[in-house]
Amino acid sequence: MYKLKVTAERIDGYCNQPILVGDTFTLDGGRIIIPDGKHICMWALQSMMPIFPLLQRVEPEAGDWTGKSGQLFVCPDPKGKVHYRIERIEKS
Repeated sequence: MYKLKVTAERIDGYCNQPILVGDTFTLDGGRIIIPDGKHICMWALQSMMPIFPLLQRVEPEAGDWTGKSGQLFVCPDPKGKVHYRIERIEKS
């Protein structure tokens, strides 16, 4: 399985969490690793969770769209609109 890195890339509104551009967290299997003093919004996380297992697969098949790095997601809060990039960083 791949480890994933999730980065807040842009904020088009107001995030009251507060998430800052450049904030990251990683996923290693079923573990979410958040740097000390940081956090991830539950609402943003729930919008990304369905794609995590697909992006963690070791070997995507030829032509599989999940093999592309840089999957983009936007927080579902219409006032926050935090844009996240999900990248494969290494095999675990």
